[in-house]
Amino acid sequence: MGVWRPAFARAGLIYVPQDDGIHAMRHLYASVQLENGVSIKALSINLGHSDLGFALRVYTHLMPSSGDKSRKAANALFKPKKRADGLETA
Repeated sequence: MGVWRPAFARAGLIYVPQDDGIHAMRHLYASVQLENGVSIKALSINLGHSDLGFALRVYTHLMPSSGDKSRKAANALFKPKKRADGLETA
C-alpha cells in the first residue's frame, strides 16, 4: 500500500482504496500481456504465482481471441504452400 499512494500522486491521480488497487492493476497488466501473445506460463511467473493452474483459472477469461489464434495456427499448418515453380505442396 505504501508504494501506491506516491505512485498515484506522481501520475497526477487520486488514490481511492475502494476503487483502485493492486488487484485491478494486476488484471490490467495480465490482460495486456495475454492480448499481446505472452504465454500463460510467462504471465504466471511474472505475477509471482507458484501454481500455473491458478493463473489459468483466473486469467484465461482475458484471452477472448485465443480461439481465433488457435484456428489460424491450425489452418496455417495444413495450408498448401506455393513452391518457386508455382506448384503447391501439401
